[in-house]
Amino acid sequence: MNGNENRQIGRDSLFVMADFRIDGMEGEHRIKVRNLSAGGLMGEGPVRVPRGAVVDVNIRNVGWVEGSVAWVQDERFGMTFREEIDPRLARATVASVSGEGRGTPRFARSPLPVGKAGALRKI
Repeated sequence: MNGNENRQIGRDSLFVMADFRIDGMEGEHRIKVRNLSAGGLMGEGPVRVPRGAVVDVNIRNVGWVEGSVAWVQDERFGMTFREEIDPRLARATVASVSGEGRGTPRFARSPLPVGKAGALRKI
């Protein structure tokens, strides 16, 4: 597939933080994922990556994904994945992906029982 064919793949704009590793270099870096598709992503961060480098990124609800750097411009870069992913998983809440809870994080749920008459006491 040439570069023009890749541009036809649907991408979702989003903003999530991810851990990023460069093959042959120690340590992990935090990057911003600006858009995501089944075949790759656009990332941004202070890490300098050479075009063609083998890299891994840890995407929320997806896990570690291996790929390579397709292009670099300033602090942004494009990464193509070795195997396609489901980009919708990165948008889902952690609880809804893991099957725990009711889809709403515990800290965002009402602490009061819903629908019980007299649950509140008048003072």
